[in-house]
Amino acid sequence: MKDKNTKTRIVEAAWQLFYEHGYDATTVEDVVRASGTSKGSFYHYFEGKDALLGSLAYLFDAKYAELEGRIDPAADAFEVLLFLNRELFDMIEKRIDVALLSRLLASQLMAKGERALLDRDRYYYKLLRRLVLRGQERGELTEARSAGDIVKLYAMAERALLYDWCLSHGEQSLREVAARVMPGWLSSLRPDGK
Repeated sequence: MKDKNTKTRIVEAAWQLFYEHGYDATTVEDVVRASGTSKGSFYHYFEGKDALLGSLAYLFDAKYAELEGRIDPAADAFEVLLFLNRELFDMIEKRIDVALLSRLLASQLMAKGERALLDRDRYYYKLLRRLVLRGQERGELTEARSAGDIVKLYAMAERALLYDWCLSHGEQSLREVAARVMPGWLSSLRPDGK
């Protein structure tokens, strides 16, 4: 557990510094100091500052872990998915620079090996799968599609909105655009398609 907390502290501190001072102006020493860790701990998890770009997925996962504790167990799956999307996108708007998010998406497109955003072992995918399965069991989400397919489509919709937000350099509120788009898209996953 300590290892995960150390890595999470490094990632959270790095992204806060990137947002406040910019990626280029932030040094490894700044990240170590802000995270209250050591250079040895930093280099245990990351080869260098550039490796932190791929860590944004872990920051998202930490937010989802926090949000899971705020989910009303009686809430409809549709409402829960909209809640998660709204809260994550609100965090992104407030804490992630559009240029850095663009850089992350570009790095994921060019990556030859691991792509953190597509890693099905991430907390994000596991949480979504649990929520979709629960929604299907309750009759709130269609069973005409597999839970895995619904999770994949949901993640694809979120990435599409993030990509578009980056392309437009954050001209519109990510959260507001998602609030207009996601309900209509998610309604197609209801058993009656409404």
